[in-house]
Amino acid sequence: MFEAILILVVGFVPALLSWWVMRRAEAQARASLRAAIHTTAIVPLRQMPHPLFASDQRYIEGMGYIIGDITCRFNARSCYVRCAVNPCGPCRDCSFYESIE
Repeated sequence: MFEAILILVVGFVPALLSWWVMRRAEAQARASLRAAIHTTAIVPLRQMPHPLFASDQRYIEGMGYIIGDITCRFNARSCYVRCAVNPCGPCRDCSFYESIE
């Protein structure tokens, strides 16, 4: 009888140990995801000024920081790319400039 109980216990120990390790890993992953969500919720990426485009950036309510000439038809309305035709800029004296009507 003792041998049967010992065999059952030895058989269940790896499964219980595996279950316990998985629960801890899931809890750590959940905590890490929660921290990442909290960090991005505090300061959204669209609201942070980019240091490379500081002189060419404008803040527009509802859109965030925009680089380039906002009156141009090809402006990407993004804080990372100026426009579709001339993404690296500069907007001043651009041969592709077309005014928005």
